[in-house]
Amino acid sequence: MTEKVRRTGFEISDEIEASKQTILERMIPEKRQVIGFIVGMLPMIAVFVVGCWLAGNPLEATWRSPESAYNINHGLVGTSQWHIIWYVVLVGLFFEFMDASAGMGFGTVMSPILMSMGFTPLQVVPVIMIQQATAGLVGAFLHREFENVEWKFSPMSETVKLWLLISVLGVVAVIISITSIYAIFAVAKIWIKLYVTLLLLGMGLVAMYQAFTMNRAKRPYRFKRMSGFAFLAGFNKGIGGGGYGPVITIGGLISGVPIKSQLAVTAISEGTVSTVAMIVWFAMLGSGMKIDFLLLPTMMITAIGGGILAPYATRVFPQKFWTYTVPVYCLLITAYLVYKLAPSLMKAFGM
Repeated sequence: MTEKVRRTGFEISDEIEASKQTILERMIPEKRQVIGFIVGMLPMIAVFVVGCWLAGNPLEATWRSPESAYNINHGLVGTSQWHIIWYVVLVGLFFEFMDASAGMGFGTVMSPILMSMGFTPLQVVPVIMIQQATAGLVGAFLHREFENVEWKFSPMSETVKLWLLISVLGVVAVIISITSIYAIFAVAKIWIKLYVTLLLLGMGLVAMYQAFTMNRAKRPYRFKRMSGFAFLAGFNKGIGGGGYGPVITIGGLISGVPIKSQLAVTAISEGTVSTVAMIVWFAMLGSGMKIDFLLLPTMMITAIGGGILAPYATRVFPQKFWTYTVPVYCLLITAYLVYKLAPSLMKAFGM
């Protein structure tokens, strides 16, 4: 009797590309994908509706922050008024699409952009956590429906094992990094940002090198190697709020995970870690903290647009396209971070 080969969950994307060899063939959705698209929209819309409710300051712990330059400039302080910020939607749609399709960029880039627009951390961070939690978990579902990955619990596939490993270590690392770096060492934020930037530069260069040498030797899959990347990504998220998706995605490529499967694993892992962070933020509302949810409806529109379409784009374009796109995009994000960090570094060195 021939022994049945256990599926890892990675194979399905290769099988789809073998059976539908052109972009046009993969572009035409089947009934499963159409139903999945509709089902994926429902929780996104539900969170958008809840976001509209929260944006109106219905609770004692919700308010319109008087420290926000945006609120001051638009006469929102002391009111329950809110509105969709459409230029933020346009910027966010691009970075959410790239985040959900290339596995990185939304939190890393949108946080400094929004703060430079006059929003405060308590307007930005909790909202991005809610948006990333929703987009990540729905994205993981859609990646399965668009046949970029398989999730199997019995027997447990390698994709599920990776998700659990990355999520558990990520949550632990977030807690450790927050308590050790901020509470114990009190490291200045500029050095934390420099560390994250140099890390992304190094990983982007390694992934680029791997992309150009992939035809000569396929990197073997090493599950245990992801432990280090999972902890490192969670550590980054805890100390700097960014650098999670790039480390997980590129760490997966270095560990030998096929690119389309890794994009799905990144989505569900970041969605899980962000969900835990979101629960913590809501728990803190009962301890006297107040949060301004003005941006939540705006951010959820970006999730509905970019987050829904990205798994479809992952299916349509071939593995080789994403193998080059991911490291290039990582290096572009790094260049942006260097640009934002340069003035602070020059000041720190007295230049």
